[in-house]
Amino acid sequence: MQKEKISATAQARKKHGNQRTAIVDIGSNSIRLVVYQGPARIPAILFNEKVMAGLGRQLSTTGDIAEDSMLLAIRGLKRFHRLCTDMEVDSIKSFATAAVRDAINGKDLLKAARAIGYDVQVLQGEEEAELAALGVISGMPDAKGIVGDLGGGSLELALIDGGAVLERYSFPLGVLRVADLRSKGQDKLKRQVRKMLKKTGWEKQAQELPFYLVGGSWRSLARLDMFDSNYPLPVIHNYEMEPRRAQRLVSRLAQLNKDKLKNVPGLSSSRIPTLKDAAWLLSMLVRYLGSSKMVVSAYGVREGLLFQNISKQEAARDPLLLGTEDAGSAQARFPANSKLLGKWIAEIFSDDPVEWHRIRQAACNLGDVAWRANPSFRAERGLEIGLHGNWVGISGPEREMLGQALYTSFGGGNHVFPGGGKLASEAATQLAISWGLAMRLGQRLSGGTRNPLEQTQIRKTGKKLELTIASDLIHLYGDAVAKRHGHLANMLGLEPVMTAE
Repeated sequence: MQKEKISATAQARKKHGNQRTAIVDIGSNSIRLVVYQGPARIPAILFNEKVMAGLGRQLSTTGDIAEDSMLLAIRGLKRFHRLCTDMEVDSIKSFATAAVRDAINGKDLLKAARAIGYDVQVLQGEEEAELAALGVISGMPDAKGIVGDLGGGSLELALIDGGAVLERYSFPLGVLRVADLRSKGQDKLKRQVRKMLKKTGWEKQAQELPFYLVGGSWRSLARLDMFDSNYPLPVIHNYEMEPRRAQRLVSRLAQLNKDKLKNVPGLSSSRIPTLKDAAWLLSMLVRYLGSSKMVVSAYGVREGLLFQNISKQEAARDPLLLGTEDAGSAQARFPANSKLLGKWIAEIFSDDPVEWHRIRQAACNLGDVAWRANPSFRAERGLEIGLHGNWVGISGPEREMLGQALYTSFGGGNHVFPGGGKLASEAATQLAISWGLAMRLGQRLSGGTRNPLEQTQIRKTGKKLELTIASDLIHLYGDAVAKRHGHLANMLGLEPVMTAE
């Protein structure tokens, strides 16, 4: 009976393109299980857990995976496999990287993993670099520059442009191996980095290009930089740092002890022992590459693996619009209304910068997500979803605009949300407020349904904000609608006018 139920559930998910995929990443420093569900282009994370097994901890000295690390890894893999069974995942993908690839006893771990039920793919260095680069492209479609994926046992570098991976390299310079080089003096590490970069031939090609950071150690460094700079948005993806901040992090880590580092929000204590080594390597890389900036990617090899397996048509879809559309549909009263709402208000804002059209549509996609909340807190709920949602393909200032539009739409008035306006410009913030007032008008006029929006039109004509309504729907223009029409017109410096046709 239980098997029939699971089978029916799995078939229903497959029918709706909503399958659950588990990825088990057997890395040199950590082993991680991530379970995804949702659109193949940008699935949501249902579960995420890691085991800090340290498989590559003694590779540079003995060439082996330590016995205690091996046992810890096997226990973790058993737990993860059981969880996948209980979560009814539709498929499990598993891969191993540098530690298993290079260790003398790496085959022993693979044998144990197969006995548990995994079909582990051992990634070669250039394959790992390719997938890490594809992960960055998946989350930042316009990315152009050098991708650096720092793991425990190796460093992968890739050159990306135009949605393609152009060149890729792998070097045995993971964060667990940097410590050994540094112990022999900083000059030893410098020579190794120079030798490594010389092999790429990027001395001129990489100059003034962004450097995209992939991997837990570098993300932890970014958390520290966010803390030091009082960055107002606790979202790591697409966080940017100037190149000089890399050397600043080296200096800061020399001053901070473990207890102080534990107070940094979002900084995993398991990453603290390797932070200094990660910072030294990063500072050398961005200096020798002449990087224009550092950009953090929350996406890496795992997301690259998912991205690699979808169609070109699906890969070309905008991840922000797809993600907000999926989330909005799941929480909306009338899911089909979001695209129409975006189209309905678009004419008013046709003069917006082109790059902001998609942010406005993303807001409309989420335009009904807070209706279940307590009416007194709907604005805060909308803000939270827009500002802190698990979106990619969006910058920090654009997140503020998205959150502001939803805050206004759900009743926050024409005020900047508490703590807002620190990343987005004043002009961008005021525009987002206008989007929110227009969305609020459309939702009140239509009650969240399609028909009223299809038979009405709002546009700017001279100094007027004209709302045209089909004559048989004129009764929809009640006092509440007229009030919101007036609020939007006032924000735009126009006179509200209603006409019937």
